[in-house]
Amino acid sequence: MPAPAPKALVFDVFGTCVDWRGSIIAEGRTLSTRWGLSIDWTGFADAWRGRYQPALQEVRSGRRPWTILDVLHRESLDALAPAFGLDKLDEAERDHLNRIWHRLNPWPDTVAGLTRLKRRFVIGPLSNGNFALLTNMAKHAGLPWDVNLSCELYRAYKPDPATYLGAAALLGLRPAETMMVAAHYSDLQAARGCGLSTAYVRRPREFGDTPKPDLPTDPQVDLVVDDFEDLASRLGC
Repeated sequence: MPAPAPKALVFDVFGTCVDWRGSIIAEGRTLSTRWGLSIDWTGFADAWRGRYQPALQEVRSGRRPWTILDVLHRESLDALAPAFGLDKLDEAERDHLNRIWHRLNPWPDTVAGLTRLKRRFVIGPLSNGNFALLTNMAKHAGLPWDVNLSCELYRAYKPDPATYLGAAALLGLRPAETMMVAAHYSDLQAARGCGLSTAYVRRPREFGDTPKPDLPTDPQVDLVVDDFEDLASRLGC
């Protein structure tokens, strides 16, 4: 299939642009030393992320009103704290730990690849992360976004069509002129259903040494690439 010719690229962030799992484990071990705690940070990172989709679904379903991701993350942290020995943390320490999602580190190819893509396309995150989270993350990780298309702008979480269509509309583009870039096939299928073009990025280490299969044998996407540098080359950057 020939490569599409989008005018803007919008990116999933957690797992696609940044290594959420490795970042939480690495910083958590540093915090253990500072706080004098012995924590299973690998288990905690996986458990924390495991509560992500269920928390979002409570909002998507209408069972609770619009709630930003920072609040959902904190609720999940508080629920998990006793099982992982984190209930010893005071309020300031818990707040600092919760904001670890603002300080996630990029994959090695992310910044260089985005910098190349930015020369030709408008680029920005289309993420369930709230506006402040994505802003602080970009500052921390050096992500060279042109715009911040946080789903907070639409008061809806992916895969609600309002997020994909809203991103294109805010950029003054038709959906077909906008490419969704993600390491998660379900995200891309939702975007494709809204008329966006799609690029799947392989992130085999998102979940550590036991990657979860995500891409079918015959994927319905426009591009499949190994990383952002590969994406830039495929799109002529």
